[in-house]
Amino acid sequence: MTLSRRILMAAAGAAAMVFAAGAAQADIKIGLSSEPYPPFSSKNAAGVWEGWEIDFMNALCAELGEKCSTEEVSWDGIIPALTSKKFDAIIASMSITPERKKTIDFTDMYYNSPALIIGPKDGDKDISPEHFKGKTFGVQVSTIHSNYVDKYFKAAGAEVKTYGTEDEAKADLAAGRVDYVQGDSLTLFTYLDSDAGKACCEAKGFPPDDKEVLGEGMGMGVRKEDTALKDKLNKAIHALSAKGILTEISKKWGLDGRMTIATPQ
Repeated sequence: MTLSRRILMAAAGAAAMVFAAGAAQADIKIGLSSEPYPPFSSKNAAGVWEGWEIDFMNALCAELGEKCSTEEVSWDGIIPALTSKKFDAIIASMSITPERKKTIDFTDMYYNSPALIIGPKDGDKDISPEHFKGKTFGVQVSTIHSNYVDKYFKAAGAEVKTYGTEDEAKADLAAGRVDYVQGDSLTLFTYLDSDAGKACCEAKGFPPDDKEVLGEGMGMGVRKEDTALKDKLNKAIHALSAKGILTEISKKWGLDGRMTIATPQ
């Protein structure tokens, strides 16, 4: 067993005891999006959260030596919940964007991956905006992908249907109720690897990057005034990278080589 894997296992065990201690004793309260977002965060058959970001959160709290607790909030209300001090930081695959920075601050990026468009298995890989005229996109509401589709494809004549979760958009794609779905490539490739995804859909391509809309990777959201917490979290993120723990987590969830993770500093 590698050193980093031993550290990861110890972190998971320590975090489990930390969360069991309850919110009243917590040093840091983490806000999670209540909507499933596999392979990053979703509840298993026993109702327990699991995924890449859950392992990341557990390892982060162990690295900090802090007691942590979690709070579930709907995605479209997670930033207001942070600013109203219902918790101290967000871990929810939230992209660092100029628009969000007007309201909250972010840690350094802890992972990143490009956007992806998927659609029916017909071999058509044209993803130019004009090709989508009269077609319907399904996207999760209040996301960078919703903003991107509005900016580039709705403006070219596409229709846009928003959903509370990405899973709902993928279900409508499989049923033929929408023509395309745009989202994070890691979650969409995971879907395409599933039996349901293999049966209906294929990757169409990566839309051109626009950092103003798509952001600079995923960061932990924090309140603007919480600079000491931000600095502490940044040190822990880069320590986890230096120890190889982020790589181990990525391997565990089959994401190694598919994503960019934080680099040691």
